[in-house]
Amino acid sequence: MERFKNKFASLMMIVLGLSLSCQSQMISLPKYQIPFEAKGILLYKLDADTLFGEKQRVIIAEIRSEAVTKNNLVIAYTDTTLKQTSKFAEENKAVVALNGSFFNVEKGGSVAYLESEGKVIARKKSPKEKWAKTDSLLNGAIVIDYSGKMKIEVAKSESFYENSALEKEVLISGPALLAEGQPLALENSEFVHKKHPRTCLCTTETGSILFIAIDGRSEVAEGMNLKEVQGFLLRLPCRDAINLDGGGSTTLWVNDGYQKGILNKPSDKEGERPVANVILIQN
Repeated sequence: MERFKNKFASLMMIVLGLSLSCQSQMISLPKYQIPFEAKGILLYKLDADTLFGEKQRVIIAEIRSEAVTKNNLVIAYTDTTLKQTSKFAEENKAVVALNGSFFNVEKGGSVAYLESEGKVIARKKSPKEKWAKTDSLLNGAIVIDYSGKMKIEVAKSESFYENSALEKEVLISGPALLAEGQPLALENSEFVHKKHPRTCLCTTETGSILFIAIDGRSEVAEGMNLKEVQGFLLRLPCRDAINLDGGGSTTLWVNDGYQKGILNKPSDKEGERPVANVILIQN
């Protein structure tokens, strides 16, 4: 009996090792591609029964460099109201739209720094205010320059962006997840450690931008904590990555002229949640 137990324990260690090895392998996105007719944009749907020990569903839109022109990558926003991602998308004639950074759920408007057309739209709200976030969470930035190029970076100060003439649009969010292919330190908080639906944006070595909606709180998807998100993004592979507003806000919308609508499953029982800002690719 003891010999059987030892053999069983050894077998389980081998199985566990294989499982961890498989989890560290790169994900071949073409295996998960779904039809989409917009030039330079590819869609992927990943369903997994055992990713991080739970069911997961992830929707990814890959925007290749040839699909990004001078004026079609946009951060759309509202100042004091809220609007569904799908509404933002339709009003801006978008091909793909992803919900953006954190906002005041009651009054509308961003609670993080937002700059558009070189003008400051919103400043970071004090962490003491309701719906505001801590500095350690708001430590990443999405920056779009006047040529239409986007980068994700560890955030500089608001005064730097305000005084710089190089940035057309800036949206602070976070936490920043990856920099040059390396995971960044995360704060020790419930926001980081609990599994939730997540929204992420990343850039790859090949110059693509990935819009990523990780579902959760449903029968088809548990959601991920941010450590798991980092591991997942490294397998895609992402080079620089940032976390956006997740939970019930997580929404990825598409329209190629044939299919139109939300591809993921928003977790709020009311359905799609109104938000204050989105990132989108215009027609």
